[in-house]
Amino acid sequence: MQRGAVTVGFLGGSITAPKTRTRWPEPFQRWLVERFPGVRLTVENAALGATGSDLGAFRAGPTVLACGSDVVFAEYAVNDYGTSSDRRNRTREGLLRQLIGAGVDVVLVYTYCGEMEADLQSGRIPPSIADFETLAERYGVSSVWVGLHAWRQVQRGLMTPEEWLPDGLHPEVRGSLSYAEPIISLCEEAWTAVVSPTEARPDMRLPAPLDRACWERVRRVDLASAERWGPWILCNTATCLGLERMLWTTAPGSRLRLRFAGRGLVLGFDFGRLSSEVRYRLDGGPWVQTERDRPEWCGDRGWYRPVILSEDLGPGEHLLELETVAVAVRGGIGTETALGLIGIIE
Repeated sequence: MQRGAVTVGFLGGSITAPKTRTRWPEPFQRWLVERFPGVRLTVENAALGATGSDLGAFRAGPTVLACGSDVVFAEYAVNDYGTSSDRRNRTREGLLRQLIGAGVDVVLVYTYCGEMEADLQSGRIPPSIADFETLAERYGVSSVWVGLHAWRQVQRGLMTPEEWLPDGLHPEVRGSLSYAEPIISLCEEAWTAVVSPTEARPDMRLPAPLDRACWERVRRVDLASAERWGPWILCNTATCLGLERMLWTTAPGSRLRLRFAGRGLVLGFDFGRLSSEVRYRLDGGPWVQTERDRPEWCGDRGWYRPVILSEDLGPGEHLLELETVAVAVRGGIGTETALGLIGIIE
């Protein structure tokens, strides 16, 4: 923090996203500019609601890394909670290796969801957080359990549950300040330490991955490279945060075909109540149709939602074939397909 400028990045879900301006990054940022008035602060908050570390592994490059972040705070313990341990460990480790490999300092931030309550009451570490701690130890990165800090404040009567999480999950002003407090304490200690100009930088070489199938090497495919049949439109979009362009159609039976090289394939959609499903096959194999849930909080569109088609393809070139499928949804028929990401896992 002795430099004249610093760029801070954020990745995570709606608990961290800047949409409402009432989440924990806001009081943390205000502390930064007050504590270090001579430092020019730039913030890249790339957190998106209802997204996990799988999408984060594809978004880190064009967001927090592209802007030259010095430190990135990653908050996925909640949104990865319902994902299997094997899957979330692969996506998280890949994300960490991308960030650390680029020379970025990383701080893991653990927030709270109701599924963690029983573990907290019993003095156990929730499994999603325990998995993250294994990676934190492996890669020597800092972590802050802000959810535990706030939970303990509630137990001590310093804050009511309603003040903490008015809707049961998302903090507003009071709860966000509680989340920011331990992060501020960590940074106060780390960023005000006196460092000798001649002190050697720590060894930034990455250790061998815990899972060789982690999502460290990922890339995006140009949407325009897909072959199309039917009334597809390649267009700009403002309906879904995190997406700028998409392939869009409302015609059932519209088809795409794409040849690609890689061991895995991920598609990202602008998803909502009015979305179609898709059926797909890889390398001429059996057709598989998606069956995505549409929670009550889901709007007509606007949820950047990934679908993982495969992680274990063999070497060489592969073929994706995809077709849109109309489905019955509450209040009508879902026919809208908005494809915004074709992601390759190498």
